[in-house]
Amino acid sequence: MHLWVTSSTYPPHLRFPVKSEAQVEEIRVCTNRTCRRQGSMQTFHILTALAPPDVSVKSCGCLGRCGAGPNVALLPDGQIVGHCGTAAGAAELMVGLWHGGGVGDACNKSKSKTSLDALALRMRAEALVDEGNFSKAERLLSQAIDLKPFGGVHILYKKRSVARLAIHNYSGALEDAAESLTLAPNYAGAYICQGDAFLAMDQYDAAQKSYSTCLEIDPSIRRSKSFKIRIAKLEEKLATINMSHDSISETKGVDRSNDSLTLEPPNLNTSTHEQEQYESKRPRLNPEEIDAFHIELILDYDQ
Repeated sequence: MHLWVTSSTYPPHLRFPVKSEAQVEEIRVCTNRTCRRQGSMQTFHILTALAPPDVSVKSCGCLGRCGAGPNVALLPDGQIVGHCGTAAGAAELMVGLWHGGGVGDACNKSKSKTSLDALALRMRAEALVDEGNFSKAERLLSQAIDLKPFGGVHILYKKRSVARLAIHNYSGALEDAAESLTLAPNYAGAYICQGDAFLAMDQYDAAQKSYSTCLEIDPSIRRSKSFKIRIAKLEEKLATINMSHDSISETKGVDRSNDSLTLEPPNLNTSTHEQEQYESKRPRLNPEEIDAFHIELILDYDQ
């Protein structure tokens, strides 16, 4: 495997320069015909899975060095790395960019192998999730996290959050979403997982906040069918609370016609049971927030 080309017979742009994390903002992988035949799609998927959260990986057209492919461009400097056509080569490239070293570096090889092992466990877990075997998927993702891979850890926590939510481990799902966001503060998918966990725990105001933050990061998510279903479920929960609240108000003879979402504090003479019932049915969102969600859903469906 010749990932870092150092021979003087190759031009300087094919020689691998050690970069610091701050210098590489984007990685582009040629997926044109020649590089694709040499394995560039595998390179693209490995780099995407292992890239730090603040580094984007994109496919691109021909980089002009077909004989030395698959080729990878490092931006913003525009330097090119050639002969990156295997999973091990792609992993070593990513580790080398952020840890230094070169061909044959034992530490880099070890980190690369560990990261690929974790990625293999993640892929097996994703297949199990598709099959509905969430418990086994959760165990595999835990094993992957325990390997302490170089990259893609925020994705592992997000994936495990999904699995834990499915097996009703709500607190665990929430913890994993928070851990993912600690590693990748702008990870929209982790905010969705966080909102889902809050929704399952009946913390509707917190769920709304997580979903709103997700939309701020990636407004296109509002067009997602699954996201619309989440918002509809949130509204359904709130509507149920409001119906229960109206029933209690009618029983007590309280006129709530001008305030459908705001509850008065319970009378100090009410029983403990009544007070607990009041607290359990308190709505968590104000009318403006609910109306905003409702309008957004109507607009999305109209489009």
